[in-house]
Amino acid sequence: MHLNTEFMKNATGEKMLLWEKGQTPLFEEKFEQLEPSLYPYLLEGKKDIGAIIVCPGGGYSGKAAHEAEPIAMRFNELGFHAFVLDYRVAPYKYPAPLYDVNRAVKFVRYNAEKFGVDPKKIYTLGFSAGGHLASMSVTHYDKGIADSLDPIERVSSRPDAGILCYGVNSFMFHTHMGSCNNLLGENAAMTQRAFLSSEYNVNADTPPIFMWHTSEDRAVPVKNSLDLANALAANGIPFALHVYPYGVHGIGLANEGTRYNEQARFWPEEAARFLNDLK
Repeated sequence: MHLNTEFMKNATGEKMLLWEKGQTPLFEEKFEQLEPSLYPYLLEGKKDIGAIIVCPGGGYSGKAAHEAEPIAMRFNELGFHAFVLDYRVAPYKYPAPLYDVNRAVKFVRYNAEKFGVDPKKIYTLGFSAGGHLASMSVTHYDKGIADSLDPIERVSSRPDAGILCYGVNSFMFHTHMGSCNNLLGENAAMTQRAFLSSEYNVNADTPPIFMWHTSEDRAVPVKNSLDLANALAANGIPFALHVYPYGVHGIGLANEGTRYNEQARFWPEEAARFLNDLK
């Protein structure tokens, strides 16, 4: 359920707990998961550059290794610092994973000078259910809790942009029910599902979003991205949407050399260009 350190061997430092040990909200030892943490992938000597917080997919029941370290390292190659988020999954339910991604943004922003990060260039990136988590991060955030005793909580959890890769952006009619059930439990009320469906929660303050999907994705239909794109357009939010005609769900970097990967494999460069062009 947590990221195996065997698959994070190229991290540039030790994993960092998001909260002091034993202080994680809603933490349950009986669930036998580690406290949420970040694995750093920092570019040596680079200062005041953007940072990508990577949320691997896995249906809110696990985290896919090919959507973790390889993504961080690819964005290092593109000139970004990166962090991989080891967030909580089932049997944890909402809002525990949202707490984790919000805290991750705050943690990186609070420590921006230490990490060499521009605090105004902190981005969340997620795949599939991790895409849902990233989409929640751009629609459910706070601007900082001024009276908190924890200085990290005083900074904003609003990402400066989101990157959603074949994301479960909606829990409504074209969703991935496994992700929905794992996060909310079976038979969740439609009002709660709508509250956690990003197309219903876009407003004038929503950060810019880059999305990509394949039109033949059967696990998470492309409508998840199309509906969110329509909501962003209606609210005047900058966005990019790339829909590739072929490709199964979960192709990650799309670098395995198959027909559909040949089309989709340049998405990291497109995402980097989108971020670098933001005003």
